[in-house]
Amino acid sequence: MFRSINSNQGELITIYFEGKALSVSKDHSVATALLGAGINSFRKTTLNNEGRGPYCMMGVCFDCLININDMDNQQSCTIQVSDGMKIKRQVISTSGKNE
Repeated sequence: MFRSINSNQGELITIYFEGKALSVSKDHSVATALLGAGINSFRKTTLNNEGRGPYCMMGVCFDCLININDMDNQQSCTIQVSDGMKIKRQVISTSGKNE
């Protein structure tokens, strides 16, 4: 679905998505890195548990919320990756609380 328009990936670093190591460009946002790795479901909706992912890619829609380094509600499209970063899908229960 997404592909880089820049063939020069630059320096690669390692991030971890749900325990799986991913080698990504250090210049990417978290959202860009995950989308480039084929991951498009970043969180689950409270209403029907459907997967959601980035939509606007500029910090307006909040569909890209994800857990980064054990902190929920991080806007993945506005945060640059860093080496060793630990990322997990954000799951919110029907009560509205993070699980």
